[in-house]
Amino acid sequence: MVVGESGLGKSTLVNSLFLTDLYSDKAIPSAEERINKTVDIERSSVDIEECGVKLRLTVVDTPGFGDQLNGLNSWQPIVKYVDDQFNQYYRDESGLNRKNIIDNRIHCCLYFISPYGHGLRPIDVQFMKALHKKVNIVPVIAKADCLTKTEVKILKSKIIDEIEEHDITIYQFPEGESDDEEFKQQNLELKGSIPFAVIGSNTTIDVNGKKVRGRLYPWGITEVENPAHCDFGMLRNMLIRTHMQDLKEVTGDVHYENYRLQCIKSDNATPVKRTGRMKRESVIIEENNEKDRMLLEKEEELKKMQEMLKKMQAQMDQQNQNQNRSTTGIV
Repeated sequence: MVVGESGLGKSTLVNSLFLTDLYSDKAIPSAEERINKTVDIERSSVDIEECGVKLRLTVVDTPGFGDQLNGLNSWQPIVKYVDDQFNQYYRDESGLNRKNIIDNRIHCCLYFISPYGHGLRPIDVQFMKALHKKVNIVPVIAKADCLTKTEVKILKSKIIDEIEEHDITIYQFPEGESDDEEFKQQNLELKGSIPFAVIGSNTTIDVNGKKVRGRLYPWGITEVENPAHCDFGMLRNMLIRTHMQDLKEVTGDVHYENYRLQCIKSDNATPVKRTGRMKRESVIIEENNEKDRMLLEKEEELKKMQEMLKKMQAQMDQQNQNQNRSTTGIV
């Protein structure tokens, strides 16, 4: 999932990440249309091949986010979409056909932060606080080519400080106990690069006889895949090669399990409504309970009648004894 206000290069970056053109027919809304525009959810699928392995990825875009004059609760449609995917997976998992479950859960959310500010805006903080317990958030500084290296470093430090200040949980790279020193070093570099400063471009430029993707400016060229210019290569490797499985595992083991626990608690607290066969079974149980109650009442009545008969029998025996005594006295 990619989230951020319009004009930050989300579409360009997605096309650059997957070497495709997902948004060829995308219409750019005018300023008038953005005033009352609501947040939309758009899904696109792309087939890519990485190191001989074919992957089918689903990209969820959120056009309209952050474009309104009043951005209050503009993240709610996104939160609802994430919850809906959890709910669908929960229902499929609880059904009979568990072997063929389609997993549409969101495993990663790239959140685009504007490079023109001095850190996080209120809408950035509120969005991440609303979703940080539901999805793996990876913050991204968009259009990093409009900043110098010193400015990028300062902005990264400011954003990390504000994330910690507001107690926001972003995606944590696994530490693990791996003996692979290269993997450990890679994780350290990734942690030090958060938030990723990225540049997107769909055009190729000739640099010293070599075709590269980048942007041409009067003062020079910024190359998308050059680690000295931006963190695009690190972000792409993390998403597609090195940490894709870990993103999925964190979604399943942490975020989904938290949602599942809430569902189980609410199911236990809410009375179950019976329908169909279960309803018929409940009627039979109620009928059996009624019969048992009537039998118990009859048994109680019989006990009372037996006690009354015993008392009457005792009284009659007493009367007979008295009559016998009086008859003996007369004789």
